[in-house]
Amino acid sequence: MVSEKTDRPPFKVQDCAIITRMGGVSSAVNLRELRERIAVCPAETLYHHFCETLVRPTFDDPEFRNDFAVWASRHLRDRVLAERLGIINPYIFKNIDSLREKVLDILDERLSEVPYIPWVPKGEEFRFMRGVTIVFDTHATLETAEDLVNHLPDMSLSAIYYHFVEARRRTPDGTDDFTTWLADLEEKPEELLRAFAHIDFYFLSLSELKDALVKAAQAAFQGGVEVR
Repeated sequence: MVSEKTDRPPFKVQDCAIITRMGGVSSAVNLRELRERIAVCPAETLYHHFCETLVRPTFDDPEFRNDFAVWASRHLRDRVLAERLGIINPYIFKNIDSLREKVLDILDERLSEVPYIPWVPKGEEFRFMRGVTIVFDTHATLETAEDLVNHLPDMSLSAIYYHFVEARRRTPDGTDDFTTWLADLEEKPEELLRAFAHIDFYFLSLSELKDALVKAAQAAFQGGVEVR
């Protein structure tokens, strides 16, 4: 793969941090209240509990990727509900409202199955939050695809999150910043683009995602070795 400098703008590597605040609705102490709150909570709140857990340092569940599944498992003690919520990939939905409809369908189905409404003890209620993304410049710039491949191992996990995950809220076609920039180069690195497109990122931790990006990029750049 040949990588040459072009007149295109360089890629500016940025980093981010998430600041959390109250989510705009009151806490839920049982399954019915959870359903009622999810139906009306702001889109940013739903996004936070599904997508920003990845970069939140307090999130440490090894099995589930969203807060609703974790709460159902740990506090409601409802394994069935936790697994149904846990397999949801929010990035397959065209927008947050479609994701909300899916979650509500699952909660309605579970409410119709349980003989009583499960509650949690005081102090274990679900607290709805939302995140504010603070972005800052790392002062690193990349001019070629090869620059990106070489710089990936040195990127922080939060920078990986910002450019590969959070970017999907910002780019017109819902893809990552790396792909958007690479696709605009005069000589498109097709193997690298395909490698990034094949990474199923949502169920990976950030460290696993970074490893997958580095391995995929190096393999693609070294001659099109097949990547998973």
